[in-house]
Amino acid sequence: MHYDTSNIKIGSNDQAINNCGMISLVYCPSKATYNDVTLQENCMVFPHPLTIKELAAIIDRPFVGSEDHVVSGINEIHRVVPGDLVFVDHPKYYDKALNSNATTILIDKEVECPEGKALIISPAPFDDFNKLTRHFIPLKHLTNTIGENTIISPSAIIYPGAIIGNDVVIGEDCIIYPGAVIGDRTIMGKNCSVGPNSVLGHYAFYYKKKPDGFDRMHTCGSVVLEDNVEIGALCTIDAGVSADTRIGTGTKIDNQVHVGHDTIIGKHCLLAANVGLAGCVVVEDKVTLWGQVGCASDIVIGEGAIVLAQSGIAKSLAGGKTYFGSPAGEVKMKFREMAALRKLPSILEQL
Repeated sequence: MHYDTSNIKIGSNDQAINNCGMISLVYCPSKATYNDVTLQENCMVFPHPLTIKELAAIIDRPFVGSEDHVVSGINEIHRVVPGDLVFVDHPKYYDKALNSNATTILIDKEVECPEGKALIISPAPFDDFNKLTRHFIPLKHLTNTIGENTIISPSAIIYPGAIIGNDVVIGEDCIIYPGAVIGDRTIMGKNCSVGPNSVLGHYAFYYKKKPDGFDRMHTCGSVVLEDNVEIGALCTIDAGVSADTRIGTGTKIDNQVHVGHDTIIGKHCLLAANVGLAGCVVVEDKVTLWGQVGCASDIVIGEGAIVLAQSGIAKSLAGGKTYFGSPAGEVKMKFREMAALRKLPSILEQL
């Protein structure tokens, strides 16, 4: 296969960082180290701060607060930092949004505004959040097998049939196997490999139910692989909604594994085949998930935990223990439950 290499930029480390994600928002890609440069956590920040008056004018909505109130970025609720705008469109989550680190809240009802924060009032916050993210980071379609503003280390190996998106950074000694798709804004550290037909950076599975169907949240986040990460064949790792989905240094992922949007996997973890992680999961360092483990969203799996095959994780698990079953529990207790269950038929016969 012939590759059009006219869009590839091979340059210094500073160029790699400066060229990454520079569409209209600036991406601060990761805490990983790219060569000798330490990168910051991935977040959507404006090239320069905007006032709430300027931001509200883009979507033509009224605001509450000083017109000089500063907004420095946009983020989804799980990843907000001070200066960010976040949206909320259900009373159940008002307090969570208003008391989050976000200092600007796009909301569907005028409520009491916390000190130091500001509100933008919208009858459809989800839609207006999408308008803002599309305004600053619009969808860019690929026209070549390697996208624009992409930086690939000269020592990386890209097999025929692989597709590399826009604004991607691929570090030293990486290997991309045939059929793999590396989506927009993906960042790969040193010595990473992505197996055949795996997809990094597909859009987040994040929808709002409406009377006429489901409306998808516009994805403008990324995937970050830190150094020495291995991704098997036929894996799918969704991009963060507005931040990153991150795989930590030294983590190894088997074939046919799915990792949902905004999930953070720590260092030196093992994920066996058919593991499925929902969005916004935190997997701490040195966790092992054996085959076909499934995990619900927005939970934490503690450092050093081991989860045995075909277990279902419905709530957060403490570190340093071994778990089994669905819902997953400590393995000794689960085995005792199974032993007791085997005795149930004879107990019933004696009644």
